Amino acid sequence: MRLAHLKIIVYSVATLTLAGCAHHASRSSFHHGFASASSDPFAGKGSPYYKGGTIPFGGGEYHVGNSYQVAGRWFNPREQPGYDKTGTASWYGEAFHRRRTSNGEWFDMNTLTAAHATLPLPSYALVTNLENNRQVVVRVNDRGPFVGTRVMDLSKRAADVLGYRMKGKAQVRVKLIGPAPISDSMGHMLAMNQAMKQGASMGQLMAMSNDVSARAPATAMAMNEPALPRVKRVPAAATVATAEVQQVAFEPPAILPKASYIVRAGVFHDLNNANSAYQQLQAFAPTRIVKAVGVNGPLYRVEMGPLENKADADAAMTAAVGEGFEDAKMIIAEGLQISMK
Repeated sequence: MRLAHLKIIVYSVATLTLAGCAHHASRSSFHHGFASASSDPFAGKGSPYYKGGTIPFGGGEYHVGNSYQVAGRWFNPREQPGYDKTGTASWYGEAFHRRRTSNGEWFDMNTLTAAHATLPLPSYALVTNLENNRQVVVRVNDRGPFVGTRVMDLSKRAADVLGYRMKGKAQVRVKLIGPAPISDSMGHMLAMNQAMKQGASMGQLMAMSNDVSARAPATAMAMNEPALPRVKRVPAAATVATAEVQQVAFEPPAILPKASYIVRAGVFHDLNNANSAYQQLQAFAPTRIVKAVGVNGPLYRVEMGPLENKADADAAMTAAVGEGFEDAKMIIAEGLQISMK
């Protein structure tokens, strides 16, 4: 993915046949508009692969880069304060999972990240799906896409949050918030999305964007900005219409690395209620529904994580309680030993 390799390979990709605009729902290899990861100059076989355990979040280096050409088209990276553009968003996932991004980070399809052709890396951006009005704050740490009117490639999880992954693409509005910290954390990303969901202004989000110590919306507000309004919470046990329930693949409990953390937001008898909780929490941290067997029938556990450090787990716990799940519990996993705290 790194632009450092571009001079070597840019001429070899100029003759590649671009993929069509359709994005097959069962594959995510059309990351930058090329037919496969192996033919993409910013990913695939030419990019290092992270072989460790939990993929690090953040890191890398600040990167803008020079003008470059892909498949006969020129792109001009630059500082772009006030960037606000509408266009098509696609997504990428498995084919690029654990690969190095253009600024030296590691791509994790299960975190809220994105690729952009010209914005400085890393940056924070607010993305709105204009087809359903869902929003998410993403960390832009990669280059792409390079096809037609596409303005952004989002990670698999970000596309899930915006509700278009199965469709493959969506019309979106991308607004640049500002530079993101190099030494970022999942807790910081969580705080940005929590502030966004509570109605934070762009000024408030900008104040938080480069403050990695921000753990809650109230900790990094612009001095002349009013306090965030209190948003009415949807009860955890709220029932949603069957037709509106998102289909969630049940995940078995993972074999967790040492000192992993999970926040169990709630346990439900009704799958509709579990889906409602999942929808509320998925923008804050990796979230899943785990099916279990109870005395009176199946149970559905809504869990956030696993998270690799206590600070991120505390931030997830804060988000869960703030969303109305007052009985949320933190689970500490030491290898296979799981205890409640």
